[in-house]
Amino acid sequence: MNEVVKFLSENPVQYLATVGRDGKAKCRPFMFAFELEGKLWFVTDNSKGVYKDMQVNPNIEVSVSSSDNAWIRLSGKAVFENNKAVKMGCMNNPIVQGLYKTADNPLLEVFFLESVKAVIADFSGNPPKEYSL
Repeated sequence: MNEVVKFLSENPVQYLATVGRDGKAKCRPFMFAFELEGKLWFVTDNSKGVYKDMQVNPNIEVSVSSSDNAWIRLSGKAVFENNKAVKMGCMNNPIVQGLYKTADNPLLEVFFLESVKAVIADFSGNPPKEYSL
């Protein structure tokens, strides 16, 4: 878990892929919020298409590469939870704070990934590191 969290934290703009409500792949920039109690948390807005897509099909994938040509790929199921502590923690991010102002904003949604498979790889020729979280 530590290596996965470190990679996500060091590469703050990831790409989250969903199956859109139109049945087509959708990929958009996203940000990892933090890890809490063994869960990888993310934040979104319930008025956005990504939220609506995940309500229909919660299976998602997150990917990002580093400046040294390594990458991570996470797959799992998005589980939304009205978790006040997580929402409060998200307010520590200036971007989230600027968008939502308070943890009580009715648009603010937080979710964690369940049944996570993580792969960290690079072009070294070494086998990828695989994790089940």
